[in-house]
Amino acid sequence: MFPFITTERLYLREIEVTDLNRMYSILTIENVTRYYGLDTINNTSEVLDLIHYFKEMFATKKGIRWGIINRETNTLIGSCGLNAYQERNKRAEVGYELHPDYWGHGYASEAVKAICTYAFDQLNLNRIGAIVYPENIPSQKLLEKLGFVNEGLLRDYLIQDDIAHSTISYSILRNEWKY
Repeated sequence: MFPFITTERLYLREIEVTDLNRMYSILTIENVTRYYGLDTINNTSEVLDLIHYFKEMFATKKGIRWGIINRETNTLIGSCGLNAYQERNKRAEVGYELHPDYWGHGYASEAVKAICTYAFDQLNLNRIGAIVYPENIPSQKLLEKLGFVNEGLLRDYLIQDDIAHSTISYSILRNEWKY
């Protein structure tokens, strides 16, 4: 059963096909996908493929991706989740994106806090990593605020739109988590 998480201002729930248009409207904004790590989204069928990928990822225990729902408006404002989940090694990587209308209000931090708590408490993870583009200063600040440690530069680590990008590796360990 897909886990449902409630925070003060958000619901984190499974992303459904009915979210297609809203996800498309978020994932076609260049400022959102610039640091997403995926090629540019060009049509709704690519978003539908992504939604199916999220479902398959959960079914095969390779990760989990939640839709971030604003409780006040019941609107999907982004997504967040755990990628590269390795049960045996007790680790995963966190990822997230929000519609720009919701940037700077603490929603991403609230969602990441909730899924890290879930990962440590329910999945019994020992380590959560994050991969961030060096230019994505707001994401770096969010992770550092939550206690993640900058582990260094990964040279030409991701290919996005046929261009190699270096990234910064962050992590936090279970015994460092304070929330």
